[in-house]
Amino acid sequence: MTTTPQKAAPRRIILDCDPGCDDAAAILLAAGSPDVELLALTTVAGNQTIEKVTSNALRVLRVAGITDLPVAMGARRPLIRPAIEAAPEIHGETGLGGLTQEELPEADIALDPRPAAQLIVDVVMREPAGTVTLVPTGPLTNIALAARLEPRIVSRVKEVVLMGGACREGNATACAEFNVENDPEAAHIVFEEPWKVTMIGLDLTYQARANAAVRERIRAVGTKPAELLSRILDDYAENYRVWRGFDAPPLHDPCAVACVIDPTLITLRPAPIHVELKGALTTGMTVADLRRPVKGECHTIAGLGIDVDRFWDLMIDAVKRL
Repeated sequence: MTTTPQKAAPRRIILDCDPGCDDAAAILLAAGSPDVELLALTTVAGNQTIEKVTSNALRVLRVAGITDLPVAMGARRPLIRPAIEAAPEIHGETGLGGLTQEELPEADIALDPRPAAQLIVDVVMREPAGTVTLVPTGPLTNIALAARLEPRIVSRVKEVVLMGGACREGNATACAEFNVENDPEAAHIVFEEPWKVTMIGLDLTYQARANAAVRERIRAVGTKPAELLSRILDDYAENYRVWRGFDAPPLHDPCAVACVIDPTLITLRPAPIHVELKGALTTGMTVADLRRPVKGECHTIAGLGIDVDRFWDLMIDAVKRL
């Protein structure tokens, strides 16, 4: 007698984000994948102000058809440093390219009254240990606050899969990636805690380029989520062309969600990773030691490559399902 292999249970995640064009794509991927169960969504200032990114999260959730998800507003500035400027040159004045509130109303979801860090703590402490993955795709302020608010979550979280950092060059500065440079002290806390941290950084995300052919595949799906993603990516592509000279924009944040859905998409390498806090030219740099294979246990892992074709198949399948 043959037995049918049992399908693995969906990965249970809290998505902490700052929408942002690529965060919007990450929300759609998480919402549309049968391999992910979205437990909560929290927001943090980064690509735009906390008010705008929270509104954007609700707007994307509406298109995804999600009406019953706990959503909490989080940190409006870094732990210690002054708030840095948002990135309208890449993400537009609203954060979703050229889309306006009138074109894309918010979902009918009441914000959870708890601050984001408290919601994160409550969900992790409520669920069985080792079952919740944190997926931050913006500055790491909320995650650091949660770890300090309730240190027990560090041993209960399955892992942290974050979009941020880089093993080589940055984008906010020559050495630092935007999310980490935005709040390096928070990033330092997250990387130094003994939970498993997988860094999906620029070395990997620069490979996931939304070129014209990819955007046409998404447009051809024809669903409202696909139409939203197509519109956002067209604006995103033009902004990247003008401001960075890229012929196709990298879609950073969904790469972290994709890693949770299917880690076989990603080339992963254990490596000690630390955040530079004091360098005159290197503050916010994620210093990854790739000189030799790691011997023994290492709780930090660098993502170095991605199967681009399979990544886009995941993304397009998600917007078809929604």
